[in-house]
Amino acid sequence: MSGRTDSGTEPAIAGTDEADATDVPEGIDAIEDPDATEETDEAYGSEDPADRVRGARRARWTALGTGALLSLAGLAAALLRLTGSAPALVPAAYALGAALCALAAALGLRGRTRRALWLLVAGTTVMAVGDQFD
Repeated sequence: MSGRTDSGTEPAIAGTDEADATDVPEGIDAIEDPDATEETDEAYGSEDPADRVRGARRARWTALGTGALLSLAGLAAALLRLTGSAPALVPAAYALGAALCALAAALGLRGRTRRALWLLVAGTTVMAVGDQFD
């Protein structure tokens, strides 16, 4: 690591103009195919505003449905564990996880889908960790 700029870095990596098309690895040739770019545009959504609205609506409904389902499952598990001989921490963890998932469903309905996803992960994790105390 001498700090010299001519330390033997290949032209393709160094970003100089010496790199030409022959330096491109074989696997990258598929990018130049015009049909491949159309498929990726369809897979990731286009610039059409209607497609973006549809994708956002789908994300909101998915967050709402998943949050509602996980919160109902957490409440059912909390009630089942509450009637059994489990320590009090177990149903409390299930109830807390269900509350986090319900909050995620509410955030997902309002369009905060990234925060809803993280709350769903946190709520499910709290329920799973709480189950380990049994």
